Amino acid sequence: QVQLVESGGGLVQPGGSLRLSCAVSGLTFSSYTMNWYRQAPGKEREWVSGIYSDGRTDYSNSVKGRFTISRDNAKSTVYLQMNSLKSEDTATYYCTCVYRGRGYWGQGTQVTVSS
Repeated sequence: QVQLVESGGGLVQPGGSLRLSCAVSGLTFSSYTMNWYRQAPGKEREWVSGIYSDGRTDYSNSVKGRFTISRDNAKSTVYLQMNSLKSEDTATYYCTCVYRGRGYWGQGTQVTVSS
């Protein structure tokens, strides 16, 4: 059974940093692309960043240059380092992957950027 568990969210001031983690089980982690999405209150869920099995990365324009995605295949964990946080980054953050044609999502971790 595939499971994704996010952690690391919290309350941070504008300009601050947080690192999110997503621990994955139930699949051969190193073989799969991992993505981070977020959803702010009243808004649609949006893609934030992705990392391929070969280590290549992609970012949405809204976070490029501020966020860094990485993976530790030995720990089956994907990370999202978020720097220079803005109020508009406030959202619930989810990690996700597609396994055997089905999407799997974690429960989400809340990030609130506020002074």
